[in-house]
Amino acid sequence: MNTTLKVTAREKTGKGAIRSNRLQGFIPAVIYGDKKAPVMINLEEKALVMEMQRAGFGTRQFDLELDGKKHHVICQDVQFHPVSDRPLHVDFLRISKDSVLTLNIPVHVKNEEECAGIKLGGILNLVHREIEVSCPASKIIDSFVIDLEKLNVGDVVTLADIDMPKEVVPSLDADETILSITPPQASAPVDEETSEEASEKPAEAPKEEAEGK
Repeated sequence: MNTTLKVTAREKTGKGAIRSNRLQGFIPAVIYGDKKAPVMINLEEKALVMEMQRAGFGTRQFDLELDGKKHHVICQDVQFHPVSDRPLHVDFLRISKDSVLTLNIPVHVKNEEECAGIKLGGILNLVHREIEVSCPASKIIDSFVIDLEKLNVGDVVTLADIDMPKEVVPSLDADETILSITPPQASAPVDEETSEEASEKPAEAPKEEAEGK
């Protein structure tokens, strides 16, 4: 079920109008795509931040309600303030049942604490945190979840090991490594003779300052 967010039309687009709207708690945004004219809107910042804090914001579909009409969209981009990290502007892409989208789907793992390889000191090496795919809007996946429980040291998970609907087409090759359990890093061996010599060698006495200096 899609999340519905109420938005208002943004009639003025100048810096002054945008600054005024932000002071009132609204973020400027635009709805575009699907061969239709773009629509400038204002979105309540509080509602936006709440949705962004939920998992899968970039792959979830929304209904933006404007003047009684709903626009079916997906978030295409969010611009953030470089210092405060506050959202400044949002791009929403219109989608329909026939839309084919290119998205970055996040990779998540589960049962990390039960992973046999990690229990033996192995290290989880997540090579791809996202996988780019093309898919119909009706087949969008929230995330790819990889179960680590039975993986041992040296095991590798490739793209071919991930189950996905046939309509979802990844941009990576099937043999691309997504994650692996790498062996623990061994500390460098210590030369006992060198160590003993160093410990027996007396410390140099501090040099005396030249007289009259």
